[in-house]
Amino acid sequence: MKSLDSRQAEERVAHAPSPDDVRARDVDEARPLAHALWDWTRVRRVLVVRLRSIGDTVLATPSLFALRRFLPGARIDVLLEDWVAPLLEGSTDVDRIITVRRKSSASRLAVARRLRAARYDVAFNLHGGSTAALLMRASGAKHRVGYESYAYASLHNHIAPPSAELWRRERTHSAEQQLALLGWTGVPVSDRPATRLCVTAESAERVARRLRAAGVDEMEAFALVHPAAAFDSKTWAASNFARVAEHLAARGLATVAVAAPGEEGVTGELKENSRARVVAFTDLSLPELTALAARARLFVGNDSGIAHIAAARRVPSVVVFGSSNVAHWRPWTDAPSEVVREEMPCAPCAGYTCAEFGVAQCIRRVSVERMTAAIERVLGESAGLFG
Repeated sequence: MKSLDSRQAEERVAHAPSPDDVRARDVDEARPLAHALWDWTRVRRVLVVRLRSIGDTVLATPSLFALRRFLPGARIDVLLEDWVAPLLEGSTDVDRIITVRRKSSASRLAVARRLRAARYDVAFNLHGGSTAALLMRASGAKHRVGYESYAYASLHNHIAPPSAELWRRERTHSAEQQLALLGWTGVPVSDRPATRLCVTAESAERVARRLRAAGVDEMEAFALVHPAAAFDSKTWAASNFARVAEHLAARGLATVAVAAPGEEGVTGELKENSRARVVAFTDLSLPELTALAARARLFVGNDSGIAHIAAARRVPSVVVFGSSNVAHWRPWTDAPSEVVREEMPCAPCAGYTCAEFGVAQCIRRVSVERMTAAIERVLGESAGLFG
């Protein structure tokens, strides 16, 4: 059995280069994963389809960056679900953000017509579901690229082999899977760009006002804490986060907690159980969440889209994992970061229900002491970033 220290060492995240470092490099340092499938000099319009969640959208940004770097003069459009599209406000890597409403046939039909009219040369499916495949086909793009494992894979006319085969290793991250699809067609991706999100001036000002109103001084260092998650097997107890808030306060860090509308109970429980001051927001927009993360000294939270937002802003992070696949979903960043989890023989799993124990034990067995120890290591590693 591996020691605790060795497990923690393996769980540290320091994988991808920073976006700023990548932008400064010569594009020739990155390489494609295969020979070009067509003449890229003739490509003028590219569509990227990436539906679903916050984390999915953030993890698509390395691919958008790679495309813009490779095709600085081309038009690059991205198709997202409408509720998550604000995440890419201010991005210089896309020209147009096209949105579709979830579970709306009328919206899908309208989007299909819009995609068809755009006359794309190339379309990449970074999603894999049936809706994405149908919209890809409706686009009429000359080159439609997807994986053989995708729903309705036959609607694509370029079918890529598995990303593990392209990267030549057993396990790949979600960001790597998406990058590999581009790399297989001739786009340079070998440097594995990091995730990246912009902070707009408007969202930064709104967040500054909210923090001042909540009593958080402009110069006060704080940790961004996210105690909520999509389902039970990914949700560490709010009472545990309360102990973390107390530990952070002893280190001179205020706690600013965030959750989605309707999750006020989680942040309320955190505040009620903590002897330290906790400022909580449950009504921030996605651009505001990005701006808030950009100001944070540290992120501590569950495996969630908010963790990926923090990673995209290079915030030092400690993320607690339950049922999810760490290799596939860990924060994609080069900032000091650790994943804390309990090794279970049944992990990873889908996580919607716990077939092994009834009530998920993977997330419940992670102790406060392990989290605070990880926080100390990450703060120590990141000390030089903040002077």
